[in-house]
Amino acid sequence: MIGAIREHLTKIGVLIAHPAAFIIVAAYALLWIVSSPSTFDWHALATLATWLMTLFIQRAEHRDTQAIQAKLDELLRANEKARNELTSIDEHEPEEIERHRGRAELRTG
Repeated sequence: MIGAIREHLTKIGVLIAHPAAFIIVAAYALLWIVSSPSTFDWHALATLATWLMTLFIQRAEHRDTQAIQAKLDELLRANEKARNELTSIDEHEPEEIERHRGRAELRTG
């Protein structure tokens, strides 16, 4: 159950980083202006600006994370001593990755 929730949250995060999210915010703003122009004031603009900034930050972080993952995957494939299970560790939940890191530190520490 919890794993399914985490999986859905991850998918929502990826969707938020999609360029279509900007179109959704623009459509929301347009609907707001059309349906209730009297409430579209500075507070509304601040709200929309906050949503847009959040989308920009989310998109930049998603891009950076994907780039880092691609680089690490390439390094793991190129290194003969690398363990194959690490190439797909990004498919696991953050808690599982932390447990793996903890076990690795115990082995080397």
